[in-house]
Amino acid sequence: MVRVIGGGFAGAEAAWQLARAGIPCVLSEMRPARQTPAHKTGNLAELVCSNSFKAQRLGSAAGTLKAEMELLGSLCVETAQRTRVPAGGALAVDREAFSREITRRVEAEPLIELVREEVTRIPEDGMAIIAAGPLASDALAADIQRLCGGGLHFYDAAAPIVAAESIDMRRAFFSSRYDRGGEDDYLNCPMNKEQYEAFEAALLSAERAYIHAFDVPGAPAKPAGFVGWVYEGCMPIEVLASRGKDAIRFGPMKPVGLRDPNTGRRPWAVLQLRRENTQGSLYNLVGFQTNLKFGEQRRVFGMIPALAHAEFARYGVMHRNTFLDSPRILNEDFSCKLREGLCFAGQITGVEGYMESAASGILAGRNLARALQGLPPLKLPPVTMLGALSRYISDQSIKDFQPMGANFGILPGPVERIRDKKARYEALGERAVGAMAGALGGASPGGKNAAPTAFSQPQARLTHIL
Repeated sequence: MVRVIGGGFAGAEAAWQLARAGIPCVLSEMRPARQTPAHKTGNLAELVCSNSFKAQRLGSAAGTLKAEMELLGSLCVETAQRTRVPAGGALAVDREAFSREITRRVEAEPLIELVREEVTRIPEDGMAIIAAGPLASDALAADIQRLCGGGLHFYDAAAPIVAAESIDMRRAFFSSRYDRGGEDDYLNCPMNKEQYEAFEAALLSAERAYIHAFDVPGAPAKPAGFVGWVYEGCMPIEVLASRGKDAIRFGPMKPVGLRDPNTGRRPWAVLQLRRENTQGSLYNLVGFQTNLKFGEQRRVFGMIPALAHAEFARYGVMHRNTFLDSPRILNEDFSCKLREGLCFAGQITGVEGYMESAASGILAGRNLARALQGLPPLKLPPVTMLGALSRYISDQSIKDFQPMGANFGILPGPVERIRDKKARYEALGERAVGAMAGALGGASPGGKNAAPTAFSQPQARLTHIL
């Protein structure tokens, strides 16, 4: 019996892959008996930050990865398509419906035994996959550090969510950038120059929250303003603003591709809101991850005219994320160099992002199944996005290992030089999906010849809005 520890994206996918291979497993998840500071429910694969899984088009790194995962039989990609909400060119989901459906599917699988328990130590024998995530309990994190000789920490932030009925629709307008995607996929909150400059000044002077003792086991609370090691891909808005004048206006508040119907002109700056659920009753502040105190979030974000009377369903929070020194500890197939029969998966390995974490769980689950079946590990071609990520986390030449999400920079360039970036990225995506199909024997999860995925269809090549 294989043990899978952690019921997040990686753990759910790992257990699912084992079951698909006919191998029974026990999936241990400590929630809801013991919650983390970031989670709210006991559901598997609960989203704690954005509800977006990024771009869909094959000419994007995120779209390429999801297309590969679809060929691998991803539970998360399939469920995301079932529970999606409008988000322009991105794949976003109703977060509650998504995690409920993942939980339902796993609970209904006879080869997966879901056990609600806190695992405090790495199993001493047998096959196991540690997919406890970046918010592993202190006891398990300490045991991982004991085995691996320490770990690293950085801090991750989540954006606030507001109630739709509290948004001043007279000061907002629906539109996707350059009219790509559905016309109501994003709700835009425009600002003129004077409003933006007052907002920027308030944001820079706002009081930040303490980082509580749970963030680093055994460490005291950090003083207000402490940033620690912040992952670039999830930068708090106040930290980004401190990097230079107009940094956020050229970042998440960029107004390009938008025209305010109330003025007929492009706004000076724009905050975009994205639906959090199918009903459209909640909206996420896109790119506004934050560690401001809750009262400061109400005050500062309320300076955006459309949010003057906003009701916050969830405030932005900042929490600890932990990852391993993976090049020293892990092999390319996510197996542990320090103990036979043990694998790691998910963000703790240094892959960054929901789908990247899920993809690592797929590969760890598949390869542990292959080991039990007496087969060699599945090593993916370096031109595939998942293959490149697995090589990155096991590359011993990296001196300062940091988390990495899907991006075309980690893929070998195309054989022929393509000057146009859009065409070059599409060529890289098509090559990656073709190579994945070839690595799997030219077969789709259903056993038929590999067909174009939903992400490789022309109509799915939409522009990423984020």
